[in-house]
Amino acid sequence: MNALALPIAFMLFIVLAEACWLHWQRHSEHDWRDTIFNLNSGHIVLWLFRGVEVALFGWIAAHASLNGFTRMPVALQWAAGILAWDFCFYWLHRLHHRYRLLWAVHVVHHQGEKFNLSLGVRNSWYSSLTSIPFFLILAVAGMPVEMFVAVSTLHYSIQLFNHNAVTPKLGWLEYVLVTPGHHRVHHGTHARYIDKNFGGSFIFWDKLFGTFERVHPDAPLSYGVTGMAASENPWRASNAPLLRYAGLKTASAAPAGRPAAPAWLVGSGGVLLFLVVIAYVWLEGQWPVWWQQAALFLLLAAGTVALGGLSEGRRWGSGCWFVICLLVPAALAGAARHGLPGQWLAWLALSLPLAAHGGLALLQTRRARPPAPSLRKKAQAATPT
Repeated sequence: MNALALPIAFMLFIVLAEACWLHWQRHSEHDWRDTIFNLNSGHIVLWLFRGVEVALFGWIAAHASLNGFTRMPVALQWAAGILAWDFCFYWLHRLHHRYRLLWAVHVVHHQGEKFNLSLGVRNSWYSSLTSIPFFLILAVAGMPVEMFVAVSTLHYSIQLFNHNAVTPKLGWLEYVLVTPGHHRVHHGTHARYIDKNFGGSFIFWDKLFGTFERVHPDAPLSYGVTGMAASENPWRASNAPLLRYAGLKTASAAPAGRPAAPAWLVGSGGVLLFLVVIAYVWLEGQWPVWWQQAALFLLLAAGTVALGGLSEGRRWGSGCWFVICLLVPAALAGAARHGLPGQWLAWLALSLPLAAHGGLALLQTRRARPPAPSLRKKAQAATPT
């Protein structure tokens, strides 16, 4: 069992808790489609590439290290590691705004138009891949791979917090740390805020390198990417910017005239899918054969795309989602059969709602689809008057 499932489950809890709080306290309709897309935008594919990033870092640390970190006292190792990682992240982040290829990956994060915790989870499938060159210097310097994983997890947790919508100003911490107030500026679309506040955890990098900016009363905050419509399909969101960079045509973000699935249907499906991701991580090491784990991985990746199609009103969305909701329980059963007795209860708790949700989605979208015009009406419309 992989204990990493627990912080992932906690992340899901706090994202949904904040969304509910914003919905009830502000007495306004929460954009659940946006929240669910953010949760499912990169998750399972991004984490696969995160594994590639960590594996490559570990190989470099084992074969090309200068052992600079190991010569320091332990406390100094950790202090240097925390600062060095954030320094590398500052330049990673800044250059992802500078060069078009890197921006084609990072733009997914900025297309979110609502600033809340779920935005901190919104990422391209390829974010970990384009991070690799910026952190390998730490492996060469001698940072142990265990420290790299721990320090990066700490910083990413701080960055998640910095996307929350409810924290006020934090007093003297505003002079040292990146806070939600600083990061709202970074996501702002006003000209004064473009390419500002790149820091991940410490704000003094921006002050040192001339990219710091405060909120201005005459420059209201709004979020998103001007002139670029966001997609609700993770495959399109992660790949369309890269295809445009390569000069290739891409399909429209959403079909006109087709009814999208209701927000409650997309929202509940997204939560169920994320719970399966948590189960996938929890079951690490318990799969009897490798292909069962690979099959569930592919189903989860396909599930995010199918859910996006359902949200956008694509013809294939509900059918694909229905099939995936039937296949995922079958894939999970392979691990539950060889695991602890209690895992059968967890399997049932996920499988029954998934199968029911797939059937409900199929029925709901078929009811909402407008009837096709009769052949006679088509003929009459084609006849000139």
